[in-house]
Amino acid sequence: MATQFDVSPFYRSSIGFARVFNLLENANRLQAQKTWPPYDIIKTGEDTYRVVLAVPGFSEDELSLSYEPNLLVVSSLRSEAGDTSYLHRGISAPKFEHRFELADHVRVEGARLDKGMLSIDLVRELPEAMKPRKIAIGTQAVSKAAEAPQIESRKAA
Repeated sequence: MATQFDVSPFYRSSIGFARVFNLLENANRLQAQKTWPPYDIIKTGEDTYRVVLAVPGFSEDELSLSYEPNLLVVSSLRSEAGDTSYLHRGISAPKFEHRFELADHVRVEGARLDKGMLSIDLVRELPEAMKPRKIAIGTQAVSKAAEAPQIESRKAA
């Protein structure tokens, strides 16, 4: 039995978390998606990741990758063969689309297809302004008056 968590009370008391709440609300929708092709998400380093999809029988020109901020979409471009008549079709290769929500500052570094496995390398790059930095502790307080120069002008008559 699936239950849906109501996040609407959090909207009233938080600012800037709308994207997180949208991800939580969409979690039930994502669980209902088809699971073909199977995939793995691997953490390969402190700030590097790899998504590996099993796409046997697909060639590079039959797959599409698109990257937008915070979203990676992998889909197939294969069309059904109209002139082939199957007596039995046991090898599945349907059209598919997988959407992967990415965290802020995660970008796609590259992709490769090898022996039916599509590997997509991702890297998280924090901007310099967001990286931790060391603050030196001084012995004297710095006053704001000493920092800002005073500009004087004549008094109007």
